[in-house]
Amino acid sequence: MSLYQLSKVLYVLNRDDAAKRLWQAEPASLLEGYDLTDEERTALLEHDIGLLYVLGVNGQILMHFAALCGIAWADYIRLMREGVEKYGPVRAGLYAMTTQFNERVAGV
Repeated sequence: MSLYQLSKVLYVLNRDDAAKRLWQAEPASLLEGYDLTDEERTALLEHDIGLLYVLGVNGQILMHFAALCGIAWADYIRLMREGVEKYGPVRAGLYAMTTQFNERVAGV
């Protein structure tokens, strides 16, 4: 997984108007300059907020991407929760869910 590259794409999209225009016109071509896994690339192209969250994207960066994709705030929050239900615990980054945490939550 390339969380740094994934986060970098989203950071650039949050700050660079030319990148936003390219994303709107040809999203796949914007991603060519980044070393992403197939899973990361698909999550971006499909605007899969839940998977991006589970992959470890910081929520402060991810919320701007959601807005760029036309996703309302309430839906953004719901999609992150659904992502954990669908894909499992957050795998990396600030929000990574450790085994110890998961066991405590599950009551194991």
